[in-house]
Amino acid sequence: MEFCRRWGIVDWVESAGYNRDYPQDCAWVTDLNGYEFGREPFPAPSQEKPPVHSPQKRERCPQNFFDPVLQRFARRSPSVSLEFNTELLDFENEGDGVVARVRDVRSGETRSLRADYLVGCDGGASVVRHQLGIEMVGDAVLTYTTNIIFRCDNLEQLHDKKPGYRFIFIGPEGTWATLVAINGRDQWRFSLIGDADRRTLTEEEARAAIVRAVGKPFEFEILSMLPWVRRQLVARQYRKGRVFIAGDAAHLTSPTGGFGMNTGLLDAVNLSWKLAAVINGWGGEHLLDSYEVEQLPVAVRNVGEATENLRRMLSPRILQPDARMFDGSAPAAEAARREYGQRYTEMMRREWYSIGIHLAYVYEGSPVVVPDGTPRPPLQTSSYTPTSRPGSRAPHAWIGENKSTLDLFGKEFVLMRFGANPPAADPLVEAAAKVRLPLRTVELAGDTVEKLYERRLVLVRPDGQVAWRGDALPEDVATLVDTVRGAIAGERPPISFDAVIAEA
Repeated sequence: MEFCRRWGIVDWVESAGYNRDYPQDCAWVTDLNGYEFGREPFPAPSQEKPPVHSPQKRERCPQNFFDPVLQRFARRSPSVSLEFNTELLDFENEGDGVVARVRDVRSGETRSLRADYLVGCDGGASVVRHQLGIEMVGDAVLTYTTNIIFRCDNLEQLHDKKPGYRFIFIGPEGTWATLVAINGRDQWRFSLIGDADRRTLTEEEARAAIVRAVGKPFEFEILSMLPWVRRQLVARQYRKGRVFIAGDAAHLTSPTGGFGMNTGLLDAVNLSWKLAAVINGWGGEHLLDSYEVEQLPVAVRNVGEATENLRRMLSPRILQPDARMFDGSAPAAEAARREYGQRYTEMMRREWYSIGIHLAYVYEGSPVVVPDGTPRPPLQTSSYTPTSRPGSRAPHAWIGENKSTLDLFGKEFVLMRFGANPPAADPLVEAAAKVRLPLRTVELAGDTVEKLYERRLVLVRPDGQVAWRGDALPEDVATLVDTVRGAIAGERPPISFDAVIAEA
């Protein structure tokens, strides 16, 4: 949503179609007409406030609503051409460009497209990744799961539970299914969570499972059934020559935690300004290499955290529930449910409160980030401590009426100068101009923003990450400029893939 704010499409997301007045509680139950073990209450999207560390809050916008928003945003650019019903057959990764062969799936017509670069955002079964021969590392099968989308008006009136966005169903066998409000009105996604054994679910079996979850027979329309495999995989490489991969083509994650789209969008934001820099002539030869160095560790951490969330959700399968929990309303049964619900609720909170995953990523060891010698802060999951340490997301602070520091970033490098009498910036501005690096300077004063940014000078990249900071410019500003634009190698060699995995 911070990126959507940058692109000016927050209103589009909020009006995309989800019922923003629908409560977002998460609850764990035997069935909707049975017993509730516990619940984590969350306000409706229209009522939720942004966290203190961001000008935006999370938003409920399923992919079938968000895709049209992204299409509309892409069409706003005169340089964008969208082509549907088009299949990539193969490509040639040539020294000075890429030639892709595509086919119109309706007419069968085949043609070739030539480009400077190709980015494969073509999903988990990526044709681009396979042709590049890039290996995926991790667990190829966490669970076989079937999603059933069904329509039912006023489902809430068929049970006695408070409305919720997500229900987790726990039976004597453990966690077996979830139910999610797709649009906050009449469409629902029921997920029957399998295990490592593949099996095909019939419609009759799907209907019986949904009726079990609701706890009583009722009328509903099945709109689709989709079997899928939950995976924990990250590509060993993100680039070969002039071809890159991003999103699900580069990392596959369990949806537990909601990290998939955020990680993929971060890939795109990271890579896009670097491609623009090279195409426009001011990006150096090392700039594109930094995409993999920066984004791969983020994916490894996020994918791993999502799998741990899955294990917590499925833990009742291993730690079998007390059989008394399902034995009516006897005092012993109620006590067992209460005790179990408290433990499960506390355990699940790590998934619901994960702002550190979303905001506390850091591009440690990047060749285009200038370290300042300060130690790397500890990794955070459920909390987030803003910092202007190089490689980190530049912190949010309000600097005017509905204007955030984050609103300064997106199109060029920004040198932030703090205090009533900030240090001079002329040498850096001149050095940037010599190599055509786009740079803007801004002056900010005030105890809150100055304390938050920690130094009197902070250089922020187009993607909103801190590239350098200090209380005065270095003597050799040309080297600083050449480092952040990738014209020279950084001070630290990038760590290897195996080292990233080992650290995670």
